[in-house]
Amino acid sequence: MHGIGPPLATPFTREGDLDTDRLRRLVEWVESRGVDFLVPCGSNGETELMTADERARVIEVVAEEASVPVLAGTGSPGLRETLAATDRAASAGADGALVVTPFYYGHDDETLEAYYRDVADASDLPVYLYSVPVYTDVALDPVVVGRLAEHPNVAGMKDTTSDLATFQRKRVLTEDADFDLFVGTAGVLAHALDAGADGGVLALANVAPSACAEMLARHRAGDHDAARRLNRRLLDLNRTITAEYGVPGLKAAMRFLDAPVGYSRRPHHEVGDDAREAVEAQVSAVADLLD
Repeated sequence: MHGIGPPLATPFTREGDLDTDRLRRLVEWVESRGVDFLVPCGSNGETELMTADERARVIEVVAEEASVPVLAGTGSPGLRETLAATDRAASAGADGALVVTPFYYGHDDETLEAYYRDVADASDLPVYLYSVPVYTDVALDPVVVGRLAEHPNVAGMKDTTSDLATFQRKRVLTEDADFDLFVGTAGVLAHALDAGADGGVLALANVAPSACAEMLARHRAGDHDAARRLNRRLLDLNRTITAEYGVPGLKAAMRFLDAPVGYSRRPHHEVGDDAREAVEAQVSAVADLLD
């Protein structure tokens, strides 16, 4: 997989039920704006608030509706749960499995490497590593990433940090492998592309998919300055829907754009009027970049 993939928001009803009708329409809404693949059941999909059956259902619906590749989030803290979810994603028609680092219990590098090898050995899908220390307090060491990249069924990684120095180390240590390295932080997308990223799995691509795709297109055309300028224009919106207001802010921005995104699941709660107005102001400030 290459390019831009949104960690797709999961629509819920006001009562907190999975809304598959809206999910089907959301796939079309996002796809039509130029993304290269879809990532159901990622962090911005409120995955940790869903049951295993709900996660499987989300992946199934997205795979049914999508005309682009589907990289399904299947990771859990335990190996058995991860293998079961990965099997179900494969049966549903997903094209790859995005596997978050085991969390809750602390694990050393040797344990993390062994875990991913076990997943990759057993999986019918290409496995993508997922390091998101802001949520898990676990970061994959670049040397471990380099060794795992040599596994024939480890296809890539989503690296959700703003640490470009460490990101570049991972690129250097995987450059001889067939390994897709994605950045997971839209605030540094253009700079990560300069550093050798193959694309991004970005919360911002739920709200501004065409702008993220345009950033990548400008980089690929060799106009790196234009890509960086576009990235700077999107910084405030990205911060608003991630660090400042999180998933409820992301969904408020999408609803403002008439995306069929539904509502958040408890313990999330919808943003208040002041936050909603702040979110909408940031969307309006870059309206010329949004379709």
